[in-house]
Amino acid sequence: MNIGNVKLESNVILAPMAGVSNQAFRVIAREFGNGLSITEMVSDKAIIHGNKKTLEMLEIDQNERPLSLQLFGGEIDSLVKAAKYIEENTKADIIDINMGCPVPKVVKNGAGSKWLLYPEKIEKAIKVLVANINKPITVKIRIGWDNEHINAVENAKRIENAGASAIAVHARTREQMYTGKANWEVIKEVKEAVKIPIIGNGDIFSPEDAKAMIDLTGVDAVMIGRGAMGNPWLICRTAKYLKTGILDPEPDPEEKIKIAIIHMERLINLKGEAIGIKEMRKHAGWYLKGLQGSTKVREKINEINSKKDMEHLLLEYIK
Repeated sequence: MNIGNVKLESNVILAPMAGVSNQAFRVIAREFGNGLSITEMVSDKAIIHGNKKTLEMLEIDQNERPLSLQLFGGEIDSLVKAAKYIEENTKADIIDINMGCPVPKVVKNGAGSKWLLYPEKIEKAIKVLVANINKPITVKIRIGWDNEHINAVENAKRIENAGASAIAVHARTREQMYTGKANWEVIKEVKEAVKIPIIGNGDIFSPEDAKAMIDLTGVDAVMIGRGAMGNPWLICRTAKYLKTGILDPEPDPEEKIKIAIIHMERLINLKGEAIGIKEMRKHAGWYLKGLQGSTKVREKINEINSKKDMEHLLLEYIK
């Protein structure tokens, strides 16, 4: 699959997730066969104003490429300025515009899902970005604002007309947030309405789910979000299943703990021990989720403040 001039080796993609998809996890996902690394969404204005924490989020590991850097913002001018900065100062291969985030603090500033209510503004914004940026421009949307405003087909047509290279569609409305069932039928309608690649997102928690989405909608790629948290094996198992029909077994506890410890070490290298361990608590809980007898270990995780103690806790579980 190609997005503009960027070739993807796999049609299974890890979704951008705020607070989850940092560089440490993206590199692991790439090692597990992720077709495209996508950053946590980054504020256009924070880039323009030189916010230190935001600029650190633009750092890219060569081992995670190809990479798409996801921007959010509510104004065309600032999106273009931030995209130019990314083009000139980072190794990003693609720039993705978030027009799907449902979080109130993002929407109230006209960003994220708020764009979905204004198809003409979407088309204008993407057209200006494509005219000013040489890298492929992609867009992530939801199927609509609410059940009365499901306009993904119109928005997708306008995005295509504006020159974007691909569209990712999360099959929920903004009103649904992350609840309820994803409406894959709308993704199918979008795929039939445009010619550029469509990436389907929503309710993919197993390789079988991914195949079911592709069979129903005809999407060019699938995007896995929450199902991959603490479970990067879902990426490689899905890719193999889609290609060969072979369903590899779930990883055993020893393998899960091994990767969890590698994840912890990379988080610490990225953010320092204090912040790295604090962030690792949730990831460790996800790695342990569903494993027999892990409840007591998961209860202790939030008490951990050091690499040594986290490693000890995780290794004790598999002894």
